[in-house]
Amino acid sequence: MNILQALFFPPEQPGGVSSMVPYIQERFNKLGWPMELFSLPRRVRGKGQEPVAFETFDITNYEGNPIVDKYLQTYRDYVWWTKLRIKKSYDIIHAHHPISALVMKQLYPDTPLVMTIHSSFERELILNGKIIEGGMEHRFLTAIYGELEAKADRILTPSESFRSYLKPYVKDADRIQIIPNGFDEKRFKPISHENAVVQLITVCRLVPAKGLDVLLHACAELKARGHNFVLHIIGDGPSRQELEQLAIELNLYDDIIFYGYMLHPEEFMPFFDVFVLPSRAEAFGSVFAEAALCWLALIGTNVGGIAEQIDDGVNGLLVEPENPTALCNALEKVVSDQDYRYNMARAAWNKAKKVYSLQRVIAQLKQVYTEIQPEPEAAE
Repeated sequence: MNILQALFFPPEQPGGVSSMVPYIQERFNKLGWPMELFSLPRRVRGKGQEPVAFETFDITNYEGNPIVDKYLQTYRDYVWWTKLRIKKSYDIIHAHHPISALVMKQLYPDTPLVMTIHSSFERELILNGKIIEGGMEHRFLTAIYGELEAKADRILTPSESFRSYLKPYVKDADRIQIIPNGFDEKRFKPISHENAVVQLITVCRLVPAKGLDVLLHACAELKARGHNFVLHIIGDGPSRQELEQLAIELNLYDDIIFYGYMLHPEEFMPFFDVFVLPSRAEAFGSVFAEAALCWLALIGTNVGGIAEQIDDGVNGLLVEPENPTALCNALEKVVSDQDYRYNMARAAWNKAKKVYSLQRVIAQLKQVYTEIQPEPEAAE
């Protein structure tokens, strides 16, 4: 069975799709199921010219809006690039972005399409202050879910919370199958160590949706309570300058290291003690599972897929979003008690190995693929 994994941009960024799909490809190829990756290079801009039309809603009602027009032009570019580069057929196409899914179904209507919806672009835009809830851009982007439901042979998503999020935008959310993300354990090498000062780490794109402003305020309160720590921030994004300025204003700059973008942060994480990320929304939050596999104590917000990964007080701590004091209290628990921190990290590692193994994902995907495209021997 020849399978194409259709991504959006190349898998360069840490987290999410990039932390999983290339390793899925490697495993399937070893099993004798040929699998290839396809994506749109970032340099391709403004090439596509074909008109775009959807089955379930009229896109002309949204044209003229800058965000919608940019989305549609990216769709055209994906069509142009796909026609230019793909010269063979596949038994199954598994897409990981709405644009790649809809383009593939447009160009290869007879090929079964699996679509994994990993996250909510519109929610991220709202939290980052780019669009307003209920506005034209929000209505357009949520209408895409209904188009995906009409076109895809199978829709997958990584968490129960995100399937619930999709319910208002599709006809039958119960048909959406949950396959939590999985990770290749060989990438993660926990290291036994003792740091004289507790080392906190967060890994994310530096945007408002990740709540790092809340983290900095919590750290300022933690410092005021007399606790020593170092906060390591791995990632880059439009909020970096604002966050660095906030660190200065909160008298935290000497306690924080901004690293910028890093390709393989999992190689770095095992040397630290606590992973913390107070996201305002998260469909799954792959980086929590990655941090758990690095044997770190986890602190996250009670939102989305984070709350499905962390059993509060057992393998991590959950706090409500937008609450620096609650986050500070959680940090204080793990910073001040080494045994508590160690036991929680061990529990996080145990759960991640059991629940978020890549082998489990491979088995579930094999079942999905064979259900929608049985191999000849199985059909007979």
